[in-house]
Amino acid sequence: MMKRFDSVEAYLRDLPPASARILRRVRGIVRKSVPEAGEKISYGIPAFTLGGPFLYCAAFKAHVSIFPPLKGDAALAKKLAPFANAKGNLRFPLGEPMPWPLIPKLARALALQYTTRKTKRKTKR
Repeated sequence: MMKRFDSVEAYLRDLPPASARILRRVRGIVRKSVPEAGEKISYGIPAFTLGGPFLYCAAFKAHVSIFPPLKGDAALAKKLAPFANAKGNLRFPLGEPMPWPLIPKLARALALQYTTRKTKRKTKR
C-alpha cells in the first residue's frame, strides 16, 4: 500500500537523503522559476500548481522523475532527450549528475505548456 502524505515537506522527510537532496533542490528551482506556483500532494507525489498541476516530481529506488512530458519546446526537449523514457517523462538516475541548468527552463516550459493548454480549452467552450 502506498504511503499517504499530507504535504510536500512530509513526502521529502520520508525519502532517503540522496533523493531528498535532489528533490529539495528541484523544489527550490521550481519555486524560484515559477514564483506564482503553489504546491500540493497529488497522486501521492509532489505537484506544482497554477490552478491545476503543471509539474510533478517523485523519487524512486534508483532515480528521480519529473513529469509530464514536455511538448512544444523542441530545443529543450532535445537537451532533455537523454533522460526521457518511452512516454517522455524524465528519469534522472541517482548517482549521475543532474542537468541543473535545464531544470529552471523545464519548470517554466511546463508552466507555459499547462497555461497554454488551459487557455485553449477555455476558448473551445
